[in-house]
Amino acid sequence: MPIAPNLDQTRAVVRLILGNSPDLIYRELALGKEGRRAFLLFTDHLVKKEQVMGLIDSLTIKLRKEKYPSDTAALTDFLLQRAVIASEVNTSRTLGDVTSAVLSGDTVMLVDGLDVGIRLSTRGWEHRPPEQPLSEPVVRGPKVGFTETLAVNLALMRRRIQSESLRIETMVMGERSHTTVALLYIAGLTLPSLVDETRRRLQRIRVEAVYESGVIEELIADNPFTVFPLIKQTERPDVVESQLLQGKVAVLTDGTPHALTMPATFAGEMQAAEDYYQHWTAGSLMRMLRYTFLLVALLGPSAYVAITTFHQEMLPTQLLLSLMASREGLPFPAVVEALIMETSLEVLREAGVRLPKPVGQAISIVGGLIIGESAVRAGLVSPVMVIVVALTAISSFVIPIFAAGLSIRILRFPMMLLAGTLGFYGIVLGLLIISVHLASLRSFGVPYMSPTMPPTAQDMQDLMIRAPWWYMRKRPQFMPVLDRFRVGKNSRPQPDKEG
Repeated sequence: MPIAPNLDQTRAVVRLILGNSPDLIYRELALGKEGRRAFLLFTDHLVKKEQVMGLIDSLTIKLRKEKYPSDTAALTDFLLQRAVIASEVNTSRTLGDVTSAVLSGDTVMLVDGLDVGIRLSTRGWEHRPPEQPLSEPVVRGPKVGFTETLAVNLALMRRRIQSESLRIETMVMGERSHTTVALLYIAGLTLPSLVDETRRRLQRIRVEAVYESGVIEELIADNPFTVFPLIKQTERPDVVESQLLQGKVAVLTDGTPHALTMPATFAGEMQAAEDYYQHWTAGSLMRMLRYTFLLVALLGPSAYVAITTFHQEMLPTQLLLSLMASREGLPFPAVVEALIMETSLEVLREAGVRLPKPVGQAISIVGGLIIGESAVRAGLVSPVMVIVVALTAISSFVIPIFAAGLSIRILRFPMMLLAGTLGFYGIVLGLLIISVHLASLRSFGVPYMSPTMPPTAQDMQDLMIRAPWWYMRKRPQFMPVLDRFRVGKNSRPQPDKEG
């Protein structure tokens, strides 16, 4: 609907669209010697009050004796160039633009006789300052994470990548929420086809509201029927920076500190930012431990169930006698025992997350100790099973990305059922199914199991181990980019020659 030149009519229609909400402020003004009627429209608590008061002061005091042009085009130019004070000034030609601007924190000035509105950038709502992300803490590395404000997050990225090649595109999603989403990439490095594909997937989203970046992640992923995360999510600006410098794209959503980067790989989910901030030997050791305990987190209870149920001959005699003695008199088979304990662990973990932080930690620790000890004393589970479940829970915490750890926790249950019915044959069958499924996944055209399937010899230097920085001269081969080199020649450190 276009803006009517009649100010009273425009105001009535705006009130009809926005309603009589108390946070919508209509500030009446009289402009210049002629006292031309106008009003400012803005949303309380979404604007910088001092900026709005400075605008009112300029219009009503400093320019009160100014003669405003009578011609509408000249008047519009005069308001844009001389009368209004803001870092960004635009015109709005429809009432839809006016309401969208007001609800996003801008101020709109409507003048009697003009069929356009003057849109002023006055956004200034309260926001949480950048803090260390709780889901991705590090000992060595930047202690700053994204916030719920998109403008702050974009500023953090501009601070980290001070290059003219960094491109930021914004779009609005959600039929009712009108959430601003930013697409980031590096021109001259990121493949244009990847940018176009990401943009196309974002533009075809049709939802009522974008509550969090997880909504976007679910709607643009390649395969909706997988438990594995096909898009990497992070709260750390340095992680997004490293992903962009690999030729990937990032999506930041207003209202959430969780950014999305794509394409994603399974190997990337097992890499922590701290791997690259420590010496390469320490980073490689931590990464190998991570992969080792990934198998423990997935197969720990399953292996115990298979051995105690079907393959007792695999254990040394003394260990077998100890296990059998600990299981004597138990009312449940090993698979039921494992399912009960794992379910109890997941319940305690979920309860600890939902409760207030001080109470949640106490409930998780004390509840686990009491339930485990009571179950052993009551003869419901064996002490060895408590140890196995505890070791499995600790192993799952080693996985750096929460979404990847969650997928392992989900797969643990069907693996226990297979082990309880078919023994190690069931475990092998489950691993084959998981491997085939992983090999079939793709993330924005990139095989999810890169660089292992298909194998890429050069990329193995950043898989199980983290090679020194001076050795990793080229970007990963599985990731198509326009610039392959990231480290120059002769970067290997060496002492100066004497003489």
